[in-house]
Amino acid sequence: MSTRRTNVRGIIYRDGQLLVTKFRQEDNSESEHWGTFGGGLDIGESILEGLHREMIEETGIAPKIGRLLFIQQFYDGEKEQFELFFHIENPEDYEAISLESTSHGLLELTRSEFVDPKKSFVLPAFLSNIDIESYINGTLPVHIYSEL
Repeated sequence: MSTRRTNVRGIIYRDGQLLVTKFRQEDNSESEHWGTFGGGLDIGESILEGLHREMIEETGIAPKIGRLLFIQQFYDGEKEQFELFFHIENPEDYEAISLESTSHGLLELTRSEFVDPKKSFVLPAFLSNIDIESYINGTLPVHIYSEL
């Protein structure tokens, strides 16, 4: 593991459902799993600036960034991945995303919707096994998950 990529991701949650997306694969097919919106930081970019940029690139909607909820660290076979997941406090603004009208949406994603993370194949897997609302409400500390 000689390199590390830092990723920022938005947790958009309402009424027990998480807004997630399917990713476009290299062969143009759709990923089997759902994932949260976000991506890698640019060199010299702050964490919050990067999340703001990524959310607008992928959804076309400016996020109201809340507290840090989760940290994940894993090795993807090529490099270490370090991910920071922040609560997005304006989920109502994400009711109708048009990937066609975003700068990166259809290049990287195929579709998005609110799903029950306990009933859908969502990555990272810990999102299906924890009480997301308790983290959002601040009753639990930041969840740290590491597979190194």
